[in-house]
Amino acid sequence: MDATEQIGKFKEFMENYYQTKLLEQVRKGDKFLVVDFSELSRFDPGLAEELLEQPEEAFKAAELAVLQFDLPADLKRFHVRFRNLPQSSSILIRNIRSSHINKLLSVEGVVRQKSEVRPQVTNARFECPSCGNVIPIIQVDSSWKEPTRCSCGRKGKFKLLSKELVDAQGLVIEEAPEDLEGGEQPKRMNVFLKNDLVSPLSEKKTNPGTKIILTGQVKEVPIISHRGTKSTRFDLLIDANCVETAAEDYYNIEISSEEEAQIKEIASDPKCVQRLVNSVAPSIYGFSKIKEALLLQLVGGVHKVRADGMITRGDMHILLVGDPGAGKSQLLKRMNLVAPKSRYVSGKGVSGAGLTASVVKDEFLKGWSLEAGALVLASNGVCCIDEFDKMGTEDRAAMHEALEQQTVSISKANIQATLIARTTVLAAANPKLGRFDPYDILANQIDLPPTLINRFDLIFPMKDLPDVEMDEKMASHILNLHQHPDVDEPEIPTKLLKKYIAYARQNIHPVLTDGALSEIKEYYLKMRNMSAGEGGIRAVPISPRQLEAMIRLSEGAAKMRMSSKVTKRDAKRGVELLHYCLSQIGIDPETGKIDIDRITTGIPATERGKIVTIKEIISELEEQLGKTIPIDDVIRMAAEKGISDDKVEEAVEKLKRSGDIFEPRHGFISKI
Repeated sequence: MDATEQIGKFKEFMENYYQTKLLEQVRKGDKFLVVDFSELSRFDPGLAEELLEQPEEAFKAAELAVLQFDLPADLKRFHVRFRNLPQSSSILIRNIRSSHINKLLSVEGVVRQKSEVRPQVTNARFECPSCGNVIPIIQVDSSWKEPTRCSCGRKGKFKLLSKELVDAQGLVIEEAPEDLEGGEQPKRMNVFLKNDLVSPLSEKKTNPGTKIILTGQVKEVPIISHRGTKSTRFDLLIDANCVETAAEDYYNIEISSEEEAQIKEIASDPKCVQRLVNSVAPSIYGFSKIKEALLLQLVGGVHKVRADGMITRGDMHILLVGDPGAGKSQLLKRMNLVAPKSRYVSGKGVSGAGLTASVVKDEFLKGWSLEAGALVLASNGVCCIDEFDKMGTEDRAAMHEALEQQTVSISKANIQATLIARTTVLAAANPKLGRFDPYDILANQIDLPPTLINRFDLIFPMKDLPDVEMDEKMASHILNLHQHPDVDEPEIPTKLLKKYIAYARQNIHPVLTDGALSEIKEYYLKMRNMSAGEGGIRAVPISPRQLEAMIRLSEGAAKMRMSSKVTKRDAKRGVELLHYCLSQIGIDPETGKIDIDRITTGIPATERGKIVTIKEIISELEEQLGKTIPIDDVIRMAAEKGISDDKVEEAVEKLKRSGDIFEPRHGFISKI
């Protein structure tokens, strides 16, 4: 098929299918038109075949065809983009070979790196100083080309008159994790975008972490060796023609009308919540409270942006602390399957940069570029972190901002950026000594920094204590599973459950009713004013963070029923779950009452009261005895106030650690 015939056919095709769309694009000032390949192949299979085999010429022909329309704007740089290529042209990055060079292919992958947008020369015009002849040179390679000689016989030193620039940007895409088998390393490919593909609107499509479907032609790039000569090896890159995001988000999942009917049918069932809880992880026995919380976590609360710009997160974070073999990892793996978008990472294999974001040296367009970590990649989804206690302290600290503010700020090299991480975190950890000590308080056994624990809405201990009846049921359940692997099919199939969650997140934004508000407020006030601690310090049974957690849980309960209002019943469900967590973990052994400081600061109010008393005693003795105070005197005075010896020693140790006092010589202390 020669060029004029190609141009004629493209013009005819556009007149039949795309004339109104073309006029609309020109009116908006957009200089591109997206064409569906399937329509082109229906119109003329021969032309479609040409496009796949010799894309360069076909693109040119399509652009020239557009110029033949009587259009008002200056369309020198109008581009025709092709999407929806046939299955035969879709290829995995790992399978691209030299035979694919200069063919049009469709590739799917996750964006890992993205460089800055920079101008690139496409055409340059030179003038010969001797005879004034103008020589245009098209710049195709990465190296700059000048004319070698002029028709008048002159060689070298030509004057540059003008050059045409286009915007260009480099991406690195990587195979999506779900396309990989066993120990395969995900392969990467460089992608080159130019013109309207780097406009601010399409920029959003190609943020690191987004899954994209890319149409483009594979080109070879010469590798320049360190001696400055061309190597016999070539590098590959995809010159992109069209970029679109793949449906992988909660908000992009398509739900057919049949599925919508099924979803509404489940929601209208009075036992709807029970059915959903049973489908969360049917192969794990028991833990119905935890499963319910995980379900609420998947649907989430309501993300609110206030008029003053303050944002209240709607995502709930849950921490499971349990004995080995209690089924924590199994729950996490199952949530990873059920959530419409999720990432799974584990303990020692995680670094702070891998969770949040890192700045890497960009080989492609030189300079530095940003690489997103797991929390950013799972934005609008769930990030499951296993072996949470095995992570390094610094790596855990990197999560603080992502958990509460839902952003990841990075300021390294010359990059200052804030990435959005609207991620729900589900973490699992073991107790301090590997197993729970039944005689010690739970809070002492969770070996995580208080600042981090405070950011989790719910903390569930999963104890594995011998109990004849329970063990018998558990053993029968596990053995039965091994005998008949398919016996425990979920009541609601996983695929439908995924769609149910996505539908709830997309369409349901419940509003709190007065009944729900009064229920939460009543519980909050009742808990706040439960008790006064010793030494005038009151125990804080519950903090405003827990109040927000209850609101999120109540909203999640309403979303689960597909209700547009949060009723008193939903609020009760939220309050119940929170109370269950607090009563398991936040009890102060001395008073037997709930004290949130047990969890959040590690020092309960009763103990803080004692520390304050001992500080007062030390100040008093300092006035009487001078700088150096014998510890025995402190113990004697504390005993008069009813504080035992070991408690005094513990308090003195804590004050020494915090730098309030020091020990000049054995048995004596001094204030700093």
